[in-house]
This record gives sequence, C-alpha cells and structure tokens, in this order.
Amino acid sequence: MPNNSPHHQNIPLPPSEGGRGGGLGLGLDPTLYVLSVVDDTTVDGPGFRTSIYCAGCTHHCPGCHNPQSWAQDGGREMSVEELMEVIEADPFAPGVTFTGGDPMQQAEGFTALARAIRARTNKNIWCYTGYTFEALLHMPAQRRLLELVDVLVDGPYIEAQRSTDLLFRGSANQRLIDVPRSLAEGRIVLWQR
Repeated sequence: MPNNSPHHQNIPLPPSEGGRGGGLGLGLDPTLYVLSVVDDTTVDGPGFRTSIYCAGCTHHCPGCHNPQSWAQDGGREMSVEELMEVIEADPFAPGVTFTGGDPMQQAEGFTALARAIRARTNKNIWCYTGYTFEALLHMPAQRRLLELVDVLVDGPYIEAQRSTDLLFRGSANQRLIDVPRSLAEGRIVLWQR
C-alpha cells in the first residue's frame, strides 16, 4: 500500500496505450498491471527508491497489508517505456522496488522492465514475492526475472510471524536474499546492510 507521508510522493500514473496479454502487450513494449508508483519511498529497501506496486496476487496471505492488490484488473496497464520515464525522472533515487501484488506473477513484463533498468540506469532492483527463492529457481519465466534482481524479499506474509522490528519485511519467515551471490555460490546468501 502506498505510504502517503510527507516523505513519499505518489506519482500520477499516465494512461496506458499498451495491449493485453499476460504482461506482453500487442506491440513491442510489454505492459504491466500497476496499482501505483511511489517516488522516494524508504520503506521498500535501502535509500530513496521508486516502488512499483503491481496488481495481481494469488497468494492471498491472511493479514496482508495490501489486499487491494490481489485483483489484477484492479490495476492499470502501463508500458515498460511509461514506467521507465517515471524511473528515469528521479536520478537521485538509487533503487527501484517491484512489489504489489506479486511481481513474479507478471514475470515477463517485469523482466522487460528490469532489462530496461539495467540498460539505461545504474539503479539496483529489489523484488518482493510470496514465492520462495527455491521455488523460483524451478519456474523458467520467474527465474529470468530473478536473475536480474539484486535483492529478493521472498516468502508469503505469515501473520503469526509478524514483527515490526524486521528490516524491510513483515514476517520472520521472509528473507532478504542477495540474489547475485546466492546464484553464484549455489546457496542462500542473505543481504547485509
């Protein structure tokens, strides 16, 4: 859920002209279903970040802080290029966060966005998902996205393990995973601040 404190600014979403197709538009520019984009947030990873809150999540975790994100049709279609315009408009935010909803349920579109971020900026990428890292390794489309992510916050939100003392996550089962190191070493390596 977007934070409306004075330190966070919701960016108005432009109307999309992209096509439908499970994250791949009818044209060359894939589309994503997006609830909102929050500029200069500090709650979805270190430093000021641009957070993209996607629509669509089938995990339906009890106690979810963002249940309005569950329905994919609750969002608006945006092209990768439209999102890149917003991301590039803030040259001082060192990172981008994919959250939602579950970005892994729009893996093709978010993979295209992550590739554009890598090609056109020096920003790091964080991604929140209800899937575990281990499960994503066996899901081909999701693994392609995973390989472009710097830090994965994985696992479903478990209300019984909720803690407000945790850094950048809601429940103790969720991990902050250093994806490049984990893939290189063949084991889970946790991100360190």
